[in-house]
Amino acid sequence: MIDKLLDVPVAVGTSTPMLLLVLVALEAVLSADNAVALASISQGLADDKLRRQALNIGLILAYILRMTLILAATWVVRYWQFQVLGAAYLLWLVYQYFSSKTSEDGAHHGPQFTSVWQAIPTIAITDLAFSLDSVATAIAVSTDTWLVISGATIGIIILRFMAGLFIKWLDEYTHLEDAGYVTVALVGIKLLVKAAFPEVEVPELLIVSTIGIIFAWGFSQREDAPEKLSDAGE
Repeated sequence: MIDKLLDVPVAVGTSTPMLLLVLVALEAVLSADNAVALASISQGLADDKLRRQALNIGLILAYILRMTLILAATWVVRYWQFQVLGAAYLLWLVYQYFSSKTSEDGAHHGPQFTSVWQAIPTIAITDLAFSLDSVATAIAVSTDTWLVISGATIGIIILRFMAGLFIKWLDEYTHLEDAGYVTVALVGIKLLVKAAFPEVEVPELLIVSTIGIIFAWGFSQREDAPEKLSDAGE
């Protein structure tokens, strides 16, 4: 894999900045569901400081796995088994979440951890499963490995920032965590469709629009909404 990277010619043309911008934009759009999934997983740690630590270390490991995936992408995409494994893992996360016992307020909860080191592998593997989809999309935009790596590097920084925001928002919005896991299921189903019907192209606009609708529902109700309404009535 290292030989492959070293052999890639770094050809910078007039279209390179635009391609990099497109790749970063794709990473940002496709990272929204990933970010809320990782933020939800980190909620399994009781302390906010531990959540951020798990995200930081987990995403460093995730970055290494992403780079490995990009360098091996032309080999990986030939085997539908990888997509099935990624889909099975994501759908298993969704099943675990929605089949979990609800709390007193009727909310579901993701996996619970007693230490940061339990959460880190789950965060890294979840990002890798999401990357099966985003890396394939990036390679379709550009075949320049160094350019795809640059876009993924910026993308994972954006992902860390977005996940940090979602950690705060998960405590503020009632349906956001449910919405996040619904989008995880959507990505898992998309991977299964790609594996079963490789000739079928699912329009990215359709996926992004669907995720947008799901997140609109996720942000539709604040946790403190009843309190504000009662205050207004007084």
